Order: sequence, then structure tokens, then C-alpha cells
Amino acid sequence: MVRQFMLCFVLLVGLVCLAQNSQGYQNPVIPGFHPDPSICRVGDDYYLVTSSFQYFPGVPLFHSRDLVHWEQIGHCLTRQSQLPLHDANSTEGIYAPTIRYHEGTFYMTTTNVSDKGNFIVYATNPYGEWSEPVWLEQGGIDPSLYFEDGKCYLVSNPSDGIYLCEINPKTGEQLTESRCIWNGTGGRYPEGPHIYKKDGWYYLLISEGGTEYGHKVTIARSRSIYGPYAGNPANPILTHINQNAQSNPIQGVGHADLVEAADGSWWVVCLAFRNYNFHHNLGREVFLAPVCWDKNAWPVINGNGTIDIEMNVPTLPQQPQAETTVRTAFESGRLGNEWVYLRNPRMENYSFHNGKLRLQATTVDLDQKSDESPTFVCRRQEHYDFTATTSLRLEDAHEGDLAGLSVYMQETSHYDMYVRQLADGKQAVVLRYRLHSIDHVEAEAVLPKNAEVQLHVRGDRDYYTFSYSTDGEMFTELGKVDCRYISSETVGGFTGVMLGMYAVSAFNSSCAYADFSYFDYEEN
Repeated sequence: MVRQFMLCFVLLVGLVCLAQNSQGYQNPVIPGFHPDPSICRVGDDYYLVTSSFQYFPGVPLFHSRDLVHWEQIGHCLTRQSQLPLHDANSTEGIYAPTIRYHEGTFYMTTTNVSDKGNFIVYATNPYGEWSEPVWLEQGGIDPSLYFEDGKCYLVSNPSDGIYLCEINPKTGEQLTESRCIWNGTGGRYPEGPHIYKKDGWYYLLISEGGTEYGHKVTIARSRSIYGPYAGNPANPILTHINQNAQSNPIQGVGHADLVEAADGSWWVVCLAFRNYNFHHNLGREVFLAPVCWDKNAWPVINGNGTIDIEMNVPTLPQQPQAETTVRTAFESGRLGNEWVYLRNPRMENYSFHNGKLRLQATTVDLDQKSDESPTFVCRRQEHYDFTATTSLRLEDAHEGDLAGLSVYMQETSHYDMYVRQLADGKQAVVLRYRLHSIDHVEAEAVLPKNAEVQLHVRGDRDYYTFSYSTDGEMFTELGKVDCRYISSETVGGFTGVMLGMYAVSAFNSSCAYADFSYFDYEEN
């Protein structure tokens, strides 16, 4: 009895110490459209990648020292030879990537559903250039690698189950036949497989239920990598489809990856979306939760298989990074890692002049789904409550040429405020929305001649409110539109809202361009 009391006392003291040292954190740890996270550890450093779909460059790459604070250090796919996007739309392009590290080399494997399927790129320096694609024979999506004893194993889902084979990761050659090792627990779309080894067990983590409100994470294990795999009796180990999370603002939880930290603690990163009035438009984001192992050697996520916005749990020693600046200025002649293009851009349409970003107008507009890329550069909306502002001057324009600011979900669904050239040499500022077959000009106002125009959008959980100015101080509201009309629940697709600058010409012979002085983005 005394021995049991002392053991309980020691455990209690340990928990109190952890609680005192707990810093906690807030989810999501990477906000905005960053779905399908995968993570690996190299010493005290952590690297994470996410899907990018039809945007270029592809596969955003992040670094952290504490799992809570992340910095985007680049992209894995930075060349068009690595990332042909053809006519990719919001359900195509790059699907779920996996990042792994083995013997001095980083490997990233993913699927380009608009091209030849599954492939690997690799690099010894994640901050540098990654290799050309190494194409894989086994099909399906969500490929993942596992290294052991000089061998490399690939798992993916070429049919309604998870298949495994051995490959050469540098050539893509498949060395063994593909074998089905688990079909999951019966949920639709078994996908997102990852293999880990702990205490003599091979663990196979997957997602089921589809990447929507029914999403969930399940796990199985085996003493042999080829199986048979037995499912956890407590499956699913992570989901918000049950009663205990029905009122949680976080929904669609799934597609996870486990990592053991340098201190021996275990963590999981996963995707989810923040729901407001049964709609979301920020896309699927990256969430973090602690993992412990129960007496039967199964992982338990955050105690009860759910996650929260406010995570009051012990963390690694936190290392907050410098706050990001509100303003993107163009004096440096380059854009930061947060900026991307739609499909494969024509880079000759983007240049820097006198500290400004110049966008050359083309006839490819934001409505088109084609193998062409509009002159459009954008970044993710990361917060429900935000403001974004840019300042532009439209030059050498003919009637119908335009340039402006877009709140862009996909080619069929976006809100645009722009400066348009009129027939009489004047210009107007216009608020227009495209909602599938509805193409509507909501408001229009004539501008002073030769004006530089500031365009401003304020977002909250209900509306995007658009306003403009010609002096940078007094803004006039042009109109507001409902956030729900470009939410994923309304328009479909797998992406999230992007905020960006664009230019369009009315005809091929136009020489119109727009000079943008800056772009501000700020959480309210």
C-alpha cells in the first residue's frame, strides 16, 4: 500500500511539474489553406509539407524547432519540369505529400493527378533545389515511404485498400509486387497511409471517411511489415464525427502523421477546417496534438481523440519567431515564399520597376479553366477576420482592360474589385462577383483621371467588405458580399480562399499593365 501511494505521489508531482512548465498553444499551428500535412524530424529540427493542388510553386515546405511555431522556408517543387499543371483546377494538381529523412537525404513523395501520378523528389539541403521527379509504378494517391535495413517501402491506395511494395527511391524501380496489407475499418476512401515502427510493432496509420465532416484517423499494427495488420479496437483514434466534438469549431479532422520529438514525446499533425455556421472558406489547415501510448501499446491522441483551438498541454520549449510584417513591399525585387501563381505562370508577365510589382495584362482571366495561367499572384487568407490592401495604377490601357484585387476560391467562384479602363479615357473602380453561372457587377464608380487607386477588403465570419480610395486615407465602401457563397460547402473543391493581384486585357494587342506599390495583409 505504501509503495502504491509513493508511486501515485511521484506521478502526481510529475504531472504538476509538467502543468507548471506547460506553455500551451493555439490551433491551427499553420493557418489557411495548407491541407494534408506530413512531418519528419532531423535532430532538433522538424520539417513539414502540405498539398498545393493547382498552385505553383508546389508543396510548401516549413521548418520548426518546437512544433508550434513554423516558418515557410520554400517549396519542394519550384520548376515547371517538376510540376506540370496543364489545365489543373481546384480538385487537381498536387495531392497529399509525405516528407521523410534517411541517411542524409530528404525525400518528398506525392501525386500529380494532372500528370503522371506518383513521384519522388529528393534533396540533401531542404532549403535548396530538389531533384527532378522520380516516377513510381504503384498507383493510387497519398504515397508514403518507410526506410528500414537498407530497404525502402512504398505505401499508397491504388484501389480500396492500402498497398505496399519495395522500391528504389532514387530510380523509382519497383522491386516487389504490390500487396494489399489493410482495407481499413470500413470507412470510405481509405487513404493517407504512413508506416512507423515502435517496440517491435509496425503501425499503419490511415485516414477514412473522406476529407469532409466524416473524416477520421484509424490505425492497425503487425509484427511483420507485410502483415497481417490488426486494427486498434479503439478506432478511430482521431475524429470529430462523434457526439463529444459535435459543437467543436474544428471539423473534418483527419489525414494525420505522427512524429517522435527529440525529448521522447509523441505528437500528431493533421488537417481540419474551422467551421462557422456550417461553412468554411479558409480551406483545410494544420493542427497539432500530443500523443501518448496506452498500456496496450496503442497511440491515444490528446486523451480522447479530439483536438481543440486552445491546447493547454505541455509543449517542447517554445521558440517564437519574429512576427511577420503586414506589408509586402516590392523594393527587393522578389516575392516571399507565401506568394504563388495559378497553374504554370508565364514569368515574363511579372517584373519589378522602380520598387513596384508590374503585372502585364493578358487575355487569360480568372474565370478560365485552361492550360494558360492568368496574370495573377496570390497568397492564402489565413484568418476569418482580416484586412488586405493594395495600391495600383493601370497604364497603357484600352477600353475593357483592368487590374485589381481578387478574393479567389476557384475559377467559378471569386469576388473581384478592380480598376477598368472606360471608352472615354476615364477609369472606374468596379466590384464584381462570379458565382458559377452568375456573373454580376455589384457596384461601379468613376475615378479621377490618372489616379493611383487603393483597393481594400475587410473580411469577417459573415462578409467581405470592399472599399477604395484615391488618397490612401479616405476610403469609400463599394459593397459587401456573403462569405458563404464562396465557401467549400457551396462551391466544392479542396482548396481555400486566396487573396491576390491580377491584370487582364480585353484583346491580344493590348499593352496594358498595372504597377502595384505594395500589398498589406493583417489579422484584425
